[in-house]
Amino acid sequence: MIAATEGVTYTFQGRRLVSDVSLRLEAGERVAVVGPNGAGKSTLLRLLAGEIAPTRGTVRYDDVPAASMSVRRIAARCAFLSQHQLDDVAFSVEQVVAMGRYVHRADPSITLADDRAAVANAIAATGLGDLLDRPLRSLSGGERQRAAIARTLAQETPLVLLDEPTTALDIGHQELVMGLIRQLGEHGRTVVAVVHDLNLTRTFDHVLLMSSGRAAAFGTPSDVMAAELLSTVYDYPITVVAHPLGEGKLVLPGQPPRTG
Repeated sequence: MIAATEGVTYTFQGRRLVSDVSLRLEAGERVAVVGPNGAGKSTLLRLLAGEIAPTRGTVRYDDVPAASMSVRRIAARCAFLSQHQLDDVAFSVEQVVAMGRYVHRADPSITLADDRAAVANAIAATGLGDLLDRPLRSLSGGERQRAAIARTLAQETPLVLLDEPTTALDIGHQELVMGLIRQLGEHGRTVVAVVHDLNLTRTFDHVLLMSSGRAAAFGTPSDVMAAELLSTVYDYPITVVAHPLGEGKLVLPGQPPRTG
């Protein structure tokens, strides 16, 4: 086990944002978190990242309660791409990506060569080689997002949490990120990602569907991407059909056309 939540609940200003969610994450597992706005998806990732503490329940990393761990120790286990990233700063892309290595500076077993290799690999994986010297504030929204993803990858942790990683990305770079998520899993790293495009769930092993702070369903993409279930949770008619390219299911808004 890489991480787990056990009956996790989080209440803020009298409002319960996450309610009694239990989730067990194994090495190499890829989990998509989906649900309507306000369902508690981002809050759940913040709980998993140790950014906030649960009101009730426990978050564990390899059976060790997160509450007993230092921020640095958690950061060595878990990299978190939040929705709120560095924006109007003068740092170059290369400097921003290198920030992902900060947590390892106290580890004598990790050399400067290790740090440089991790940064170079993350830059190559996200296609940022031509932007290394550009100040972050001079980039487009999609380029900044890729820089933030690269910084997260450079951290080289067994658990990677991504909150809406495809925000502001064009279709080509969305597929690049989905490919990275597949590769992370293949290399034994665990990925939990909040996604809004339900068709991206085919990249993942499992899907957690949230509704009003609770887990409404958990299973394979084929199981969770069901029209009746999604229509109920999203309170909007949703149609699910076989993907024309044979890649699982295709989720579409609206009722299916009448026949006959």
